[in-house]
Amino acid sequence: MTGFAVSSAAIFVAELGDKSQLMAMTFATRYRAWQVLLGITLATTVVHAVSVLLGFGMGSALPTDWIGLVAGLAFLGFAAWTLRGDHLTEKEKSKAGRLAGSAVLAVTVAFFLAELGDKTMLATVTLAAQHDWLGTWIGSTIGMVLADALAIGVGLMLGKHLPERLIRYGAATLFAVFGLWLTVDALLDLF
Repeated sequence: MTGFAVSSAAIFVAELGDKSQLMAMTFATRYRAWQVLLGITLATTVVHAVSVLLGFGMGSALPTDWIGLVAGLAFLGFAAWTLRGDHLTEKEKSKAGRLAGSAVLAVTVAFFLAELGDKTMLATVTLAAQHDWLGTWIGSTIGMVLADALAIGVGLMLGKHLPERLIRYGAATLFAVFGLWLTVDALLDLF
């Protein structure tokens, strides 16, 4: 349960203000919300399964005393990354608008490609190195889908009048808190 709880909360926060949320809002203006959400869920399930496998493998290969420190520093890095912010380029907006065929397939492929190497994937790898693989996989997938569902809902209700800066600063603060907590906890265990 720890892996589930920590990963769902951490990935939810990681997804706030991320490019994926902007993609979700863009797709929601073109397709039905349930199609966008299903595509996001399918892509996230696969990407986070790969992330968990990577993290689980790293967790068994690395000394456990140092994993917490690396995780804490990674989360501090995610805080800085979040502060920098993500924006859809005109090319990405155009690509999201032009994809033809099945809406679910279009969203799934777009999200799968967008999430490879993204901070939520890296955060999931980090969490899986510390917690059980199944709880981390399910929790990270649910956390991301909920954050993107929130983006779809808010995007549909408020259009383009989102306080993006406030969301980005809030997410970065939560990442920094997680990062500091993990770093301090790891340092206390190591020394």
